Amino acid sequence: MSNPGQHHKVTYIEFASTDIERTKQFYGAVFGWSFKDWGPGYIDCKATESGAAIGFYKSDPHEAQPKTVPLVVIYSKDLKATEAAIIAAGGSIVVPTFKFPGGQRFHFADGVGNVLGVWSE
Repeated sequence: MSNPGQHHKVTYIEFASTDIERTKQFYGAVFGWSFKDWGPGYIDCKATESGAAIGFYKSDPHEAQPKTVPLVVIYSKDLKATEAAIIAAGGSIVVPTFKFPGGQRFHFADGVGNVLGVWSE
């Protein structure tokens, strides 16, 4: 991405799916979206098709408390600076920085009940 105009903007939303193939079929049939497979447990769709880039990860339908809340992900041109600002403002890091194809990200809690992600190349 490396687009300074996207710094601290929502650029990605991630959803859970108990059936990745069914997810592709459903959103393809209803909205005409196409997906890129990132292995058996993850797909995504470009913002040019869906309005905001979105991803679906494979979730376990038998979890005691299945994840159903979407994860909003914000882009940062400087991941470490954004993480420091979150902590300075009273937030907390709930998932430390990890790498994924295309970049790295972490998840944070804002202290008022929300968890979001921040990513960068």
